[in-house]
Amino acid sequence: MKLKDFSIVLLLLVGLSALSQNTISGVVINSQTQRPVANVEVYDKVSGLLTKSDAAGFYTFKTEKSDLTLVFFSYEFEAKEQVLKVTTDTELNVSLKALGVALSEVEITARKTKVFELSRLKDVEGTSIFAGRKTEVVLVEQSMANLASNNARQIYSQVAGLNIYQNDDAGLQLNVGGRGLDPNRTANFNTRQNGYDISADVLGYPESYYTPASEGLSEIQIIRGAASLQYGTQFGGLINFKMKAPHPDKPFELITRNTVGSSGLYTNFTSVSGTKNKWSYYGYFNYKKGDGFRPNSEFESKNAYVHIGYQFNEKTSLNGEVSYLRYLAQQGGGLTDQMFENDPYQSNRSRNWFQVDWLLYNFNFDHKFSEHTNFSFNAFGLNASRYALGFRTNRVDQIDPMQERDLIKGDFKNYGFEARILSKYELFEKASTFLLGTKFYRANNAEEQGPGSEGIGPNFEIQSDRFPNYSNQSAFDFPNFNMAVFGENILYATDQFSVTPGFRFEYIKTQSEGFYKRINTDAAGNVIFEESVADNRDFERAFVLLGVGLSYKPNTAFEAYGNISQNYRSVTYSDININNPAFAINPNITDEKGFTSDVGVRGNFKNLVSYDLGVFGLFYNGRIGFIQKELSDGRIVSERGNVGDAVMYGVESLFDFNLKKILNLNNRFSMNYFINSSFINSEYTTSEQSGVVGNQVEFVPDVNIKTGLKFGYRNLLANIQYTYLSQQFTDATNSQAANISGVIGEIPSYDIMDVSLSYAYKRFKLETGINNLLDNAYFTRRATGYPGPGIIPSAPRNWYMTFQIKI
Repeated sequence: MKLKDFSIVLLLLVGLSALSQNTISGVVINSQTQRPVANVEVYDKVSGLLTKSDAAGFYTFKTEKSDLTLVFFSYEFEAKEQVLKVTTDTELNVSLKALGVALSEVEITARKTKVFELSRLKDVEGTSIFAGRKTEVVLVEQSMANLASNNARQIYSQVAGLNIYQNDDAGLQLNVGGRGLDPNRTANFNTRQNGYDISADVLGYPESYYTPASEGLSEIQIIRGAASLQYGTQFGGLINFKMKAPHPDKPFELITRNTVGSSGLYTNFTSVSGTKNKWSYYGYFNYKKGDGFRPNSEFESKNAYVHIGYQFNEKTSLNGEVSYLRYLAQQGGGLTDQMFENDPYQSNRSRNWFQVDWLLYNFNFDHKFSEHTNFSFNAFGLNASRYALGFRTNRVDQIDPMQERDLIKGDFKNYGFEARILSKYELFEKASTFLLGTKFYRANNAEEQGPGSEGIGPNFEIQSDRFPNYSNQSAFDFPNFNMAVFGENILYATDQFSVTPGFRFEYIKTQSEGFYKRINTDAAGNVIFEESVADNRDFERAFVLLGVGLSYKPNTAFEAYGNISQNYRSVTYSDININNPAFAINPNITDEKGFTSDVGVRGNFKNLVSYDLGVFGLFYNGRIGFIQKELSDGRIVSERGNVGDAVMYGVESLFDFNLKKILNLNNRFSMNYFINSSFINSEYTTSEQSGVVGNQVEFVPDVNIKTGLKFGYRNLLANIQYTYLSQQFTDATNSQAANISGVIGEIPSYDIMDVSLSYAYKRFKLETGINNLLDNAYFTRRATGYPGPGIIPSAPRNWYMTFQIKI
């Protein structure tokens, strides 16, 4: 069947019939005062949150189900569960009993966690389908991580199999990979904020230089490789940062957090929030500065975010958002293995700088055509730049000669929109859900490389007039265009078993227009050859990605799931157009293709343990990576290109034990123990390069374990976490010995321990902790360019303290 015919058939299915729905409504009152209770959450144990009561205690929702188990929840009242059989419109009035004592923060968290499992996405949320997918939700507001410095090791501690670069003590950038995917700037995930793209260029340069402040997040949604159908083509899947929502019950709320820590760290996070009539708002300003844990590593960051919403009526809303980030960081440069062994925190680069300027904007329109059909429209754009300046040579132990520096300037301007319609309909007397969407995306980016000043400070102006013989000079424009159509459909074979097929059609046009210079000099530095080489490319491709997800839910506490999805990664312009002294580019480098699959079980056993246990496979064709290549003159160089086909497969698991219930502790206590583990095998199966077949894939630690214990007594919370990753390689030839640039070589195994404490009293909260308690010297990254090249060490033992006031 042609794609056009398939889309028409699916659209016709939407209009087959309207579901027979019944209205459930009623009033929630206080059993003692007989007064109405507002903001009571009404849940169905299977499908989740249905509605909330209004100021008059009134609630209403519609359902096609005949059997419901409703839970009425409010922090100040005892939760009430009601089994309901529905055949017609039903009125159900509920009275709740007030709690006899005021609850502490720990007890509030414990009550809600006990009743509801909120760590995974439902099958359908808004205009998105997640049925049969491996989804994980990080509840940031409940995290005990060092949020002030965006400590990813702690924040993502319960997400299985992630590999994280840890070289930044302020969390200015997020570097997350997994399953053999390079963590560099999270480029193998589709990164979004509230559902819209935030990376530099989704296809041409998918690196994320902007990361929202963790203190402003409510949750982080992670969908593994099968996310390609709705969110793009990436092998990693989706990371969506969901910002905090406006306070629904107050016209004004202010939260301010001040943090001090090691190496001169100071941060301030101040947010305002509220709702008045149909208007709502949330915004924050986040300031960071510090000296860094190495010499020549100072930084300053300013980040602002504003959300304004208008609710026309129950069915229609309009939201606008603006995000701005600007930071300047000095970079201490990379190290060789010998330098790291002698002193892991040394630096011989005092003139390397990095600056990011990021402006994001978004308009979101949501409308419910009916109880069955939802529509969303996102218009978004980016105006940003990132500048890298410094002395970078193939020999990272070479002392800076204090001459002109290398400067790379990237400017990113893109815009696009994404429209989605989700509808529930009836097929063969079974309820089904259909999603159809389209995405338009246009980018006009520019990259310029040339000589920077011979000074010390951050001067980001090209100095071609002063240094005309500088060899690494180029200028390119990258006008890219992308159009996509995607669709998914949940089909229920039985009430417990669903099949969710999907497709994504992609049209991509990538262009490169510009030139680079070739300049040869003699031993005295005189120019003996010079030419400008035009390099204009035009590459069009169109393809369809297919996938399917399966889900079996015999009850609310258990699910078996499986999925398989095709993936695709286009060659980025950083793969082909940057002149780097640390490696060469294979001129025949091409796009990568493959697919991912997951099979697993997850659930909650009697509220004693929450679990997710699964196996995965990732099949990568034409994987791009590094090899050590011998030239005809006997020299050995690092070359970046299509190494070959590879397979990664393994077991990922998370077990979270509710020790409070196991030990029969009262509600004044909370206690949980979790263990998150990943065991992966990887291998190159085919390659045209010698010495590659049978080797392990780079960025794949065989063992990846994170485990921790969280304990609370009333408003006092304590947390201890341990992390271990085994050895991993950085090139396809599995080199263990490092080269002179420090780029190639193994990353040794490492382990880290983190502890944290918090105490809340009325409007005040104090948080403190020590990261890398054992003070281990380790590194997680060998950078190919900035902030290196070479080994980038991770932070030694460091402490922080945060004081929060809520008004």
